[in-house]
Formats: sequence, structure tokens, C-alpha cells
Amino acid sequence: MAAPASRPDRAYHQDYICRIRYENNLPPPPGSVKLLDIPIDGLDYYASPGFASRLHRSQPINIEADAELGMPIDLVGMPGVFDGDESAIQAPLITPPIHPKDKSLLRPLSELGKPKYQGGGISFLRRTEYISSDTARARSEAAPKSTPKPSNPRLRKPVDTSKDDPINVLRAAVKGFDIANPEDAYIGPDTNDNIKGLEPTPAELEAWRDPRHPLKSNLKPIDFYPILPDHSADTDTGSYIVAKFSANPTQVVDKRDTRMDVGILRPIDDDAMLAEHNAKVAANKADPVRNPHPGGALFNYHFYLPADEISAGNLKRKLDVHAPDRDDPGLYTTSNRDGKETFRLGLQRMYETGRATAQDSDHAYREIALALHDAEVEANGSESAPDAEERSKNAAYYYPIMQKIQLKPHRSKNLAQLGMASRLHDDEDPTKIDAYDAFVDDLDEYEKANRSARRAELLGEEEEVQDEGI
Repeated sequence: MAAPASRPDRAYHQDYICRIRYENNLPPPPGSVKLLDIPIDGLDYYASPGFASRLHRSQPINIEADAELGMPIDLVGMPGVFDGDESAIQAPLITPPIHPKDKSLLRPLSELGKPKYQGGGISFLRRTEYISSDTARARSEAAPKSTPKPSNPRLRKPVDTSKDDPINVLRAAVKGFDIANPEDAYIGPDTNDNIKGLEPTPAELEAWRDPRHPLKSNLKPIDFYPILPDHSADTDTGSYIVAKFSANPTQVVDKRDTRMDVGILRPIDDDAMLAEHNAKVAANKADPVRNPHPGGALFNYHFYLPADEISAGNLKRKLDVHAPDRDDPGLYTTSNRDGKETFRLGLQRMYETGRATAQDSDHAYREIALALHDAEVEANGSESAPDAEERSKNAAYYYPIMQKIQLKPHRSKNLAQLGMASRLHDDEDPTKIDAYDAFVDDLDEYEKANRSARRAELLGEEEEVQDEGI
């Protein structure tokens, strides 16, 4: 049927791809094809079982099969095996080169299976393959490659290097305080005492009003705690030490030993060790490149614990400023020679510092301990606490950690048990104290003055003690 006159004729271009699976390159026979009459009368003779038996007897197999089938597994006769030298049965240190015929046997699993198409010789009886992608690839490789045009430098996105500027970093930190306390935000020009924070974005303001979990949007915060310093718990040095034992210091293994909460670590003064540490610190200040910082001083310690969990519980209640019965004298479990009520803590063993890391004064708050204070939960007994007014609100109090030490049993004691070092008799050790009689009392005038000076150093002598946090 003829096509309508209104429809133009279209030319369809079709390609027929045919692959020759077998090609005979041998010349044709010189003569005409002939059919030869070959007798097959001996087929029964060659197929009989007797022929195979006679062939086996007349033609022995030319294979030397030893008892180990070519793989020596008998260690007798190997040089040096029984003397501890196993080099004769180990692989050589230098791997010998692989024979080209063995490389095909060492191919990885990813290269096994269907072979890739090659434009050269075609193997016999290959399966059907699509070569259109290979043809297109070959055409693209044959075409001349065009040189890419250089990108326009004006179109590149400029990198904002001002974000790393110290002033800009300080403005970003002030912005967090301005979002938390918008009524105290400084909006004037920059001075030596005040600096204006960056302008918060609407997304940051919304995140502060309605905080959400970054990964789980269905989670909602149930309470907020401002991060504040706990000046009522300031120590004489203004920081804390985290001690970790390399092994269990007590015999309790099936549960947590609550006596560890009130244990005492008593440092042993060693003038020679302290002088060596001070010399290393001085050398580090003189040449930090050649002399690394030695860290914290490696002291030895005596470790003391209460006798039982009852004494440990009473001591914990005595130290708890929120416990209603902390002033009960019946909490003490023993008395000293003067008749004063005390807690008895006995010596467990002597420890030495295996590893110590210390923070310098410029990075005093790189590591801190955080404690959440809930005013409603700790309301019982808080009226009698010395810091009841300061702790009237929920807060997360932080405590700076200036040193971390790892304690292990004293070395000379272990060597003495093995007979490798001499050991002082217990009565000859001048630093040993068998037990401590501890009692809880208020700070004296010297301790109050020392901690007040430390607080003034942190807050400034002319600044008022104010709680700030985000």
C-alpha cells in the first residue's frame, strides 16, 4: 500500500553486524573429494577388556610416585629444624619470579569468568556478545581529543579567609552568648574590653528557641542546664587529677567496690625524683624542640581504703553536704588515741606512676569533668549546705582536669617477689603509714585564704563572682 502524499518519506539506516565464528585458513584439497572404504573389523578387539589389561602390563606408567607424593612433609632430615632453625621449611625472604605460564593460574577471582571482548583473534564457539559499546569506544578513541578550555578564574567561588581571623573567631564565640542572653548583648563599637558579636542567623535563633536533635528530629529536650564553674569545690591547686589503676586494686571482682569512692592516695615525697622532673621541665622551656615536655611528676603513692562498705557508706554521707544526717556523730566507726571520733582507712599497697599527662596553664580547660546539679532532687538538706544559695538553680558544673595518671603496683615489690631485687622490711620503710584516722571538719583560716586567693586569680581581684554560662 502506498504511503499518503502528506507524509514525507523517511530513510531508515540499518547495519547488520555478523561475526565469523569459525574460519578455516587451510588451503582447499588438491584433488576431488573421495570416500575411502576403511574396514572396522578390529573394533571388537580393541574394545575388549583383555586388550586394556595387556596394554597395562606391557606399557608401565612412567611416573615416580614417592610416599609423600612430591610434597616433603617429613621433618626428619631437614637441616636445623630440631635446633630451632625453621628456615628450611619457611618461604624464602625474596620471592622468586613467577613463570609466565603460571601467571594465568594466579589470576584473582574478579578476572575469572566471561572473558572480555578483544578486537583481535576470536576464539572458537564464543557466546553471543554485544559489541556496540566497544565499537563506540573505539570510535571515540580514534577521534582527535580536544583540549579542555581553561576555567574562568572569575567564575570560581572565592574562599573566605577572614573566618580564620582571631577577631572573627572571637566574634563567633560572643555570638553564642548573645543568642543565649540577648538582653546583655553588646551593640556598641569594639573596644579593648568589649567586642561586638556576629549577627545571628534566623536558623540559629530558631535552633535556640526550639532545639532539636541533629539526627533524630522526634527527640525533645526535657531540661536545660547552664554550664557554670563550681567555685565552692575549688581545691588548693584549683584543679583535679584523674587516676586510673592498671589492675583491680581490691579483691572484689563480682561487683563494684564502693570503698573506692572514698579511697585516699597519699603521694610519697621523693626529692631525687622531683629534682629530676624539675630539670626536665626547665630543659623543655629552654629548648622545646630537642627536649619534649616530661608531663606530670611520676610520684609513688600509698593507697588507703576503709575496712568495709558500712564505713565507706558512712563516710560518703558525712561528705555529702545535702545529707540530712551528715552532722550525726554516730556515723564515725572508730576513735583515735585522743578519743576523737574518726574513720579508719587501712593501707592496701604501694603504687607507682606508670604514665602521666599534664596540661599546661594555657590549656587548663582542655579536659573537664561535668556534674549535673538538679535543685529539686537535692532540695533535702540543701538549706544547711554552705553553698545553698549558689546552688538554688539547675546547673552543669565543670571541674578542670590538669593531670591524668595511670597507677601500677610498685616495681621493687614485684622484683623482690621474683628474687631480682632487695626489699626493705616494713619496719625499715620511713614513708609507710599503716592506717589513717580521718575526720570531716570545716575549712580552717589558712585553707579559706588559700582557696580565696585561687578564686581571685581565676576571676580577677576587682571582678565580682558571677555565674555565666550557655
